[in-house]
Amino acid sequence: MVAAPARPLRSAVDVIKAEHRSIAAVLHGLCHLVKQTRDGGPSTDPRVFRAMLYYIDTFPERLHHPKEDRYLFRALRRRSPEAHSVIAELEAEHVRGVELIRALEQALFRYEEGGANRFADFAARVEEYAEFHWRHMRREEDVVLPLARRVLAEEDWREIDDAFAGHADPLLGYATEREFERLFTRIAALAPPPIGVGPAPDEPAQR
Repeated sequence: MVAAPARPLRSAVDVIKAEHRSIAAVLHGLCHLVKQTRDGGPSTDPRVFRAMLYYIDTFPERLHHPKEDRYLFRALRRRSPEAHSVIAELEAEHVRGVELIRALEQALFRYEEGGANRFADFAARVEEYAEFHWRHMRREEDVVLPLARRVLAEEDWREIDDAFAGHADPLLGYATEREFERLFTRIAALAPPPIGVGPAPDEPAQR
């Protein structure tokens, strides 16, 4: 008798919530550093901002959201007419998120090239994106995940759990959990306290 394939150790719901916590941590760090600079504190090494934006672009927008669209949202739309409206809105927000992160990356470039007089625009873009994404994640956890627990069948969860079992994108296959761990390590090494363990403002940054 052939044994059934092992199920993932963590459910898709656990993974989604854990990934939301990781995204939120980077957003909180980004907002903290922006506020510190705006309030007259020390400037942040632009490499910290670039690393954070790279994470936000690569992980939520290119990996996390496509898995939600392809697996979780598709199953919900199939099982529950009640879900159609909210799923359509969240999918539209996924598209909007890509637009916002592109605008944020452009604002960072203008800040790097134009100096302090372009910081206000960059800060406004950071706050806009962070508020947008926090609202989006809360809606998924407060509305979508409880609905999924009620209406999805075991076979639905089997496919969804398998898709979320690791950070490797089942569609593109170009990112791994280890790569994101290295990116977090780089952010922590570059960012000053209390976000990371990088050099204090009066210390030279290591290149």
